[in-house]
Amino acid sequence: MNADAPCSLAPYASTEANSRGRLHPEPPPQHRSEFQRDRDRIVHSAAFRRLEYKTQVFVNHEGDMFRTRLTHSIEVAQIGRSVARILGVNEVLTETIALAHDLGHTPFGHAGQDALNRCMRDYGGFEHNLQSLRIVDQLEEKYAEFDGLNLTFETREGILKHCSAGNARHLGEVGERFLQKRQPGLEAQITNIADEIAYNNHDIDDGLRAGLLGIEKLREVQLFAEQYDKVMAAYPGLETRRAIHEIIRRMINRQVTDLMDTTRARLTECAPQTRDDILAQAEPLAAFSPAMRRMNGELKRFLHEHLYRHYRVHRMTSKARTIIDELFAAFFGDTRLLPPEAQRKARSLEAESGASGRARAVADYIAGMTDRYAIQEYDRIFTPATLT
Repeated sequence: MNADAPCSLAPYASTEANSRGRLHPEPPPQHRSEFQRDRDRIVHSAAFRRLEYKTQVFVNHEGDMFRTRLTHSIEVAQIGRSVARILGVNEVLTETIALAHDLGHTPFGHAGQDALNRCMRDYGGFEHNLQSLRIVDQLEEKYAEFDGLNLTFETREGILKHCSAGNARHLGEVGERFLQKRQPGLEAQITNIADEIAYNNHDIDDGLRAGLLGIEKLREVQLFAEQYDKVMAAYPGLETRRAIHEIIRRMINRQVTDLMDTTRARLTECAPQTRDDILAQAEPLAAFSPAMRRMNGELKRFLHEHLYRHYRVHRMTSKARTIIDELFAAFFGDTRLLPPEAQRKARSLEAESGASGRARAVADYIAGMTDRYAIQEYDRIFTPATLT
């Protein structure tokens, strides 16, 4: 049974028929598609489970109701599938890319990534998209015949949202499009924008829940104000929690509808006949309208100014930097502080690449931590009373 049969899809969709396959050949699955197999391997991976305890904006222990990397990934998948279905492209592949796109994130969100990147600046740097690919290609250890998850090329391509030319040269065929200035498949393009829609709108929800954002201030943002006015007109006196949910769900619907309409119009104008036609475009075909891009830009600037730079968030990010910086320095300086398996990997990579290999092994270990595990490791290394 082929769940993504080409007859149900647009001619430019990704399918098993036009897939570039896997790094290691495997017998085809019997009762699911190749992209369903990818999705299932991601869901059953250790890296995916750890997303439950990795920061989106607020550290996990700050509240049970805030988004985590796991809930964010599920929300991206939901939006992405809806758009993919309407546009006639492969919704299973879109879901798969969405579920995998944050696998390489460090603990403590972007603050953790920035800190680890600084620690790695002399050893090749650190970027979560590259780390996500590294996880699915090498670091997951489940299968007898290969390292990683052995995902299809299309899933791997979609995971790699950004990549410098220098890094792309070392990634084989999955890095080719960055060197050739080609686009990814439409499924990956949709996921990129679904990611943006999910985190912008749900960060508003979490910011309001945490008391870091206020409704009156948010009314200065056009995208929020438009839906606020509609909800208040339709439901005067609505309880605040319900009003917030109603506003945000309408904001999401407004953006998703704009994405669908704009992308459909661009597809009609371009008239691609194959997946290769999508890849050959000078710019992505999945896009917002100019008006929506402007409103999204305004929303992003608001969130950066009033949420991500809020003093309470900054306190968390400052602590996160300290934890990552000091853990990296300790483990890099003395790899015997690492657990036995991580020690073995550090020795192996150091034998291959010297100090850069040792640093990469330390970065792999730290990047794989959840927020609470990183805090526990910090206590184990630096708090005298914590000896185990």
